[in-house]
Amino acid sequence: MLSKKEYIILGASAAGINAAKTLRELDSYSNITIISKDDKVYSRCMLHHVISGHRSIEDISFIEESFMRDNNIKWIKGKIVKNIDIYNKKVIINDDSVPYDKLLIATGASSFIPLIKNIKEGRNIYSLRNIDDVYNIKDKLINSKKVAIIGAGLIGIDALTGIIEYKDLDISLIYPSEFILDRQLDKYSSKVYEEEFIKKGINLHSNSTISEITLDNNNNVSGVRLNDGSVVDCDLLIVATGVVPNSDFISGTDIEYDRGIVINNKCETSVKDIYAAGDVIGKNAIWPLAVKQGIVAANNMAGKEKLLDDNFTFKNSMNFMGIPTISLGIVNPQDDSYNTTTRNDDDGYRKFVYKDNIIYGFIAQGDISYTGVITQLIKNKIEIDNLEDIIFDIGYSDFFSMKENGEFEYSI
Repeated sequence: MLSKKEYIILGASAAGINAAKTLRELDSYSNITIISKDDKVYSRCMLHHVISGHRSIEDISFIEESFMRDNNIKWIKGKIVKNIDIYNKKVIINDDSVPYDKLLIATGASSFIPLIKNIKEGRNIYSLRNIDDVYNIKDKLINSKKVAIIGAGLIGIDALTGIIEYKDLDISLIYPSEFILDRQLDKYSSKVYEEEFIKKGINLHSNSTISEITLDNNNNVSGVRLNDGSVVDCDLLIVATGVVPNSDFISGTDIEYDRGIVINNKCETSVKDIYAAGDVIGKNAIWPLAVKQGIVAANNMAGKEKLLDDNFTFKNSMNFMGIPTISLGIVNPQDDSYNTTTRNDDDGYRKFVYKDNIIYGFIAQGDISYTGVITQLIKNKIEIDNLEDIIFDIGYSDFFSMKENGEFEYSI
């Protein structure tokens, strides 16, 4: 007879939910418990659509309403884990504890708040990471006149697109880099978006660092003082300056940590029977990779060995102002050993970064077809003869071959 296990999953987002689903598929007998701070399951990538009013919290859920019941999963929601007793194999929640046989840490990450004067003391200052942040921002937007956003990465631009359609609202975007989305795009593809935002009346403050947040007599935010002494007025401030793993509760344990929980290719941590997946490992995992890590962890928790064969996180897809863009790999090389080539025509913009007949980076803006095959070429560092001569003509057909029985197969 199979022994009944106690599977505990911390976190109810991409990695945790997919791990729970996989565990139930592999083990219909054991108990599965999810413990999460959130009391709803939703995609954080879609939060800006709730701000804009285009979707509700229910619309951005990625599971069926009956998911927990259908999969016989116990959900302890609205709870914060205080510690893990790795010796007695218990998760500590307030004054209570939950025993485990196998534990998955998939607690994600929280917004990083930079050390700027008055940023923690001020009122009407929010990040954009959780649904509560969305509700706070929406409530303040009702009477807001001027909004400032610090940070022009993906979260900052998500926040911008979430509020851009609000009427009679003065919006400023403040960022230290030369152009927006500088980790995902190059200067040209970034400028395409910048020009669209400027047409919408957005005030862009590039190459700007911040000396302090100014407050009124009631500690309400009143502005952002830049290092040149100028002040960007605002009555609502959104901080989008990165994330940090939610991992305080592992303090005092033997779980190895290096800017995130360290895992191997089975998603095992340094402590037996404890696994980790998603943003808590500190790699800013993209959604598909967090899902894959959750699935790999679940297989190994259930005793079915599975290895994580994909750590490719350098993939970003976006669609701001109706302009789709894909960026892959290294798009802004740091040295002259790489070659770059671009094409800009009626179909849009394309850029390749390559050397030694291997593609290392790619941007497609406008027409984003055939990016699947290029993703595989970059991820697997496939060498292509005479790459420079055919680089703009690479397509799926280049990688079809015929089996002995006459069938076509796709191989990279």
